[in-house]
Amino acid sequence: MKQDPTARPLVILGVDDLRPLPRATRIARTSREGIQLLQEHRNSFIDELWLDHDLGGDDSIMPVVTLLEEAAFNGRPFHIGTVFVHSANPIGSATVVRSLTRWNYQVRRAMA
Repeated sequence: MKQDPTARPLVILGVDDLRPLPRATRIARTSREGIQLLQEHRNSFIDELWLDHDLGGDDSIMPVVTLLEEAAFNGRPFHIGTVFVHSANPIGSATVVRSLTRWNYQVRRAMA
């Protein structure tokens, strides 16, 4: 099968402190790095965004979620195909799914 030379490469971003996320094209290990990574892709389409809730120590995904929520509130949501929440923290996962679904992001629970 021949590939289309004009086809855009997939953009798969992940924010996770430990997992390798083999499908990801870029990985951030902290919420701060996650915010920076999203800002770098602000004006492009993100095919998949993988989010872990607990990022080590006192860090969590919530600053990244807040960035996504604020963008949607301001009428400029990030262009993301699907957000996958793959945290082992069930309460944290539910919070992320609920928060982002409220702003019309396509969100699914997943196993990384």
